[in-house]
Amino acid sequence: MKQRYYSLDVFRGATVALMILVNNPGTWAYMFKPLTHARWHGCSPTDLVFPFFLFAVGNAMSFVIPKMQESGGTVFWKKVIKRTILIFAIGLFLNWWPFVAWVDQELQLKEWINRTDPTKGIRILGVLQRIAIAYFFASVLAYYFKPRMLIYISTVILLGYWVLCGLLGGSDPYSLEGWFGTDLDKQLLGIAHMYKGEGVPFDPEGIASTLPAIVQVVFGYLVGVYIRNQGQVNWLWIKVPMSKEPHFKLLSGLFVTGFIFLVLAWIWSLGFPINKKIWTSSYVLYTTGLGIMTIGGMIWYIEVQGVKNKLTQFFDVFGKNPLFIFVLSGLLPRFLGLFRISDGVGENGEPKYTTALTWFYKNVCAEIPGPPEIGSFVYSLCFLTLMWAICYWLDKKSIYIKV
Repeated sequence: MKQRYYSLDVFRGATVALMILVNNPGTWAYMFKPLTHARWHGCSPTDLVFPFFLFAVGNAMSFVIPKMQESGGTVFWKKVIKRTILIFAIGLFLNWWPFVAWVDQELQLKEWINRTDPTKGIRILGVLQRIAIAYFFASVLAYYFKPRMLIYISTVILLGYWVLCGLLGGSDPYSLEGWFGTDLDKQLLGIAHMYKGEGVPFDPEGIASTLPAIVQVVFGYLVGVYIRNQGQVNWLWIKVPMSKEPHFKLLSGLFVTGFIFLVLAWIWSLGFPINKKIWTSSYVLYTTGLGIMTIGGMIWYIEVQGVKNKLTQFFDVFGKNPLFIFVLSGLLPRFLGLFRISDGVGENGEPKYTTALTWFYKNVCAEIPGPPEIGSFVYSLCFLTLMWAICYWLDKKSIYIKV
């Protein structure tokens, strides 16, 4: 029986908590710099959250795949296809929710493609959709191939993505205008179903950039296998001296591997910039290296030092229902947005309206003395606390909602 590491649960829960925190500010206009994404090239702390979650998905797979291999191909394909479809469908549902929106003082249905403006519609891809696709292909690879072969395959994918970006891109292949993936998304998805937060049709969870994201899950799986076997593997080329300390080999392997990933990422970034929005190969190596070292630090702190306190318990609760609470954090604000509160009269004499959450931010959080970023951040903390309270109640009732 392999040891179950509590630190992996805390890592997953902390990642979900941070995803909720950065996705729900009081206002997008005022946010502390570390809580915003890099404008293009580069990597902020917020840019670590999504790849860490994919990495955590791979960690969890390392406990599930062996059981599926024992059960056989029929069970494997049934479970993986079902989970992939459900996660993708939930993501699409979240994009469409709540199916109506306020337009000119009346509720109108949100159409698949807007009748008056065919460039607008329901976005097809997104965070959950990328998780679903990456999970599916990483699961298939992990089921059919040994760890060493997975390393070779992952290397080919990352190098291949680099080649595709360079050959199919414009004069500046790593820019917003020159990246080749946008044309692919326009052809296969249609402009109406793409993200337009950059001011132009561009999807940061597009089809092409999902390819290297698959490797992120595979790397998480390989690290999970390494941890489950407590560093006793024969496919890792890094040789760690033996020690009487039970966790020395494991932790040494993790930290050395993480450091090597970071060095390779920095070298590669000289020709292939670290960029979350097009999920470059150097970005995969960089975030994976940091993820490995973060998990190593958590294993040392929680498992070796034996620290289990209020902070670890706080994050662990999120890890018990990660997918459910992430979806709820997206559904709830949009649902509450349907119920408007009178907010005086505008300059044109027409009535103004607000929502419950907006009212709470403007009348409570925004009134806190200091820079406006403080009020916006306090709102994020309050929302996170609400989500934690729901997770805590579910945990106390032993209710675990899984897909």
